[in-house]
Amino acid sequence: MALRLVQVNFKARDDSALGRFWAEVLGWGVSSEGPGVSNVEPVGFVGPDPAAVCVDVVAVPDPETVRYRAHLDLATASAAHQAELVARMLKLGATPADIGQGDVPWTVLADPEGNLFCVLEPRPIYRDTGPIAAVVVNCTDPRAMALFWSGAMDWTLHEVTDDFARLRSGKGVGPYLEFVRTPAANAASGRVHLDLRPYPGDDQAAEVARLRALGATDADVGQGDVPWVCLADTEGNEFCVLTPG
Repeated sequence: MALRLVQVNFKARDDSALGRFWAEVLGWGVSSEGPGVSNVEPVGFVGPDPAAVCVDVVAVPDPETVRYRAHLDLATASAAHQAELVARMLKLGATPADIGQGDVPWTVLADPEGNLFCVLEPRPIYRDTGPIAAVVVNCTDPRAMALFWSGAMDWTLHEVTDDFARLRSGKGVGPYLEFVRTPAANAASGRVHLDLRPYPGDDQAAEVARLRALGATDADVGQGDVPWVCLADTEGNEFCVLTPG
């Protein structure tokens, strides 16, 4: 049994507008599975496929303003590409963000609803990830997070230190999942969370039980009666276990 990271979920006041923003940024398409939901994925994408972690934007009445513990890092191929991408995002409605990063080679921005993300300088490790280089989660203990998430998913642990951990699909494609040690990272929940999906034929309830044994806890985010299960990892980051598929 194993789980796959299939999408990053954003809460939004206007899912359609934010979905269009991220589709433009990533060069992907946007569709909707129903009112209040915008799905952003590569054009012609048939998933789940580890070659891409998609973006799901869901409208909620009043998304809380909180410290964001998860964000996207975007890959670039050259300094010129990085500059062009940043300029284009600013025209689309992104704004510069100062989170105390100082003089760094990457650019920190916020999308039109305030979700932080980074446009990285060219790095060889991200040359084949697609537009999303990594899904980054701030945490207080990367080693513990690596232990939980490498047990939760069938992704391979590539690197782990006291300050940083990096995982990627065992097929060696798509973005990385990274955990970065950050002071007070568990101060508040965020508007961005991860969605995991079991393989076809696997049992969702058995997967949820396995995650609880690894240290996950039940999470109530007001989801009501839904087919997915909301949990929190060992540092309180909420995530969802979807139905198999």
